[in-house]
Amino acid sequence: MKGNNRRIALVSVHGDPAVEIGKEEAGGQNVYVRSVGEALSKQGWQVDMFTRKADASQPAIVEHNSHCRTIRLKAGPEEFIPRDNIFSFAPRFVSEFLKFQDVTGVKYPIVHTNYWISSWVGMQLKKCQSIKQVHTYHSLGAIKYQSLSTIPMIAKTRLFFEKAVLETADCVVATSPQERNHLQDLVSTKGYVDIIPCGTDIRNFGSIGKEKARQVLKIAADEKVVLFVGRFDPRKGIETLVRALAACKIRRQAKLKLIIGGGWREGESDGFERERIDGIVKELGLGEITIFPGRLGREDLPIYYAAADVCVVPSYYEPFGLVTIEAMACGTPVIGSDVGGLQYTIIPEKTGLLCPPKDEKAFADALDRILSNPDFAKKLGQTARLRVETTFSWDGVAKQLNDLYCLMLDSPGVKMGPVSA
Repeated sequence: MKGNNRRIALVSVHGDPAVEIGKEEAGGQNVYVRSVGEALSKQGWQVDMFTRKADASQPAIVEHNSHCRTIRLKAGPEEFIPRDNIFSFAPRFVSEFLKFQDVTGVKYPIVHTNYWISSWVGMQLKKCQSIKQVHTYHSLGAIKYQSLSTIPMIAKTRLFFEKAVLETADCVVATSPQERNHLQDLVSTKGYVDIIPCGTDIRNFGSIGKEKARQVLKIAADEKVVLFVGRFDPRKGIETLVRALAACKIRRQAKLKLIIGGGWREGESDGFERERIDGIVKELGLGEITIFPGRLGREDLPIYYAAADVCVVPSYYEPFGLVTIEAMACGTPVIGSDVGGLQYTIIPEKTGLLCPPKDEKAFADALDRILSNPDFAKKLGQTARLRVETTFSWDGVAKQLNDLYCLMLDSPGVKMGPVSA
């Protein structure tokens, strides 16, 4: 592949790769795009990550290293806008992207889009220039809307374009076999799907031991620590975890501590969910053992994961679940919902346990099993770390993406097919 072709645009309209993780709607997608971008830059790619400018005080360009940067385009008001309301500004995003190319003279042979709003951007760009489009969904409307009592107005538009990009993109990257199956069963049988998982920084996660982590957080050695990390969103299943902890048998035998890590904003949707969860915590008499530390940054997370006896991911659906492999990389066993990508990252009885979503009793039983059996927990944690090292490092993910991109550019006349079986 020619050197001047080693440029790539990662498009993430609503998920800013340079923003602080844990803020409103800043989570796994932001981590994925930034981590993939930085890892690809080490593979020799010049990576530009395009997102929407959501704050007038934000710099237009953030340099992550000499070969990787975030570029914030002005598309709509320079303020936070919920993702369900962003699509109307997508045409402006496309025009600003094209303007950036004209001004800088930079062209991108490959555009890797993330989430359905960005998929529309990529499809529009393909209409006016010769590019290859790779797409990663991060979340599927066909799955998400099954768990919502109120379907947003944007749903019909989202479902239409999720189908369109699967059928027209040069390749769709699913992060697990389960996601690929959902695409083929619920979206369309047409299209080319490759499986390349998400990754994690195995040097950062696992860099501190349990004893040291507890010293930093001032947690006693004899406390049993249950950890949740994620957005305050009803779909994350925090209520299931809280009610399960209240019901588990070991609560009466051990000193428990529940840590619910994640940021929120007063008056926003995550703030309302945080208040609701806090109300349930107090109602169930867990107030004295529950901590809400707020947003946990990249420097905080390895410490909290390492200090925990178990990390719980009770989401109603996760296409992959970065929290799962972050905790596993720290040698911490995971209890997750038996859904989506969690069925791929967690190997039951070997790296953690799976429970039916929303099943408080099943989660309570799983908590009892792990918290009452330190030897079992230790064995799960050791196997979990090994699984992450061999399967889910960002460098390994970037290598697989590099191979995919090179194949697409070196064989422009060949129709893409799945690279992974």
